[in-house]
Amino acid sequence: MNTINKIKLFLVDDDALFLKSLEIEFLDHADFEIETYSTGELCLANLSNKPDVIILDYHLDGIDKNAINGIDTLDKIKEFNPEIAVIMLSSQDKIDVAIDCMHHQAFDYVVKSETAFVRLQKIISSLFEFRKMKKELNWYMERM
Repeated sequence: MNTINKIKLFLVDDDALFLKSLEIEFLDHADFEIETYSTGELCLANLSNKPDVIILDYHLDGIDKNAINGIDTLDKIKEFNPEIAVIMLSSQDKIDVAIDCMHHQAFDYVVKSETAFVRLQKIISSLFEFRKMKKELNWYMERM
């Protein structure tokens, strides 16, 4: 089965149009297995599908005012499995939002813009480079 080496990606955003365009970009540019969710609740309900990376909107309450926001979702993802890399997305270019995300163990923070996809792609490839190096290092350490 060749799905083994595919990166499983969750895209979580309540902006349906943005979500769809992001999904199309990822499918066009790389071999990802993608699941999309419009709420944090749906994302959390499907964590058993073992995502490698989750791209998560900071707000998530555009449709339903009672929906849990991105930070709460992030905390719950990290409780479920701290190894899942979460990249936060926000329409706001505010330093305090970025700091908030990092404080809650987000891997990175990206502002929604024309260049968002390119940034996300770079972050994901550096994330997997980093994981590979960490694995190799552990392999060597165990043999010393």
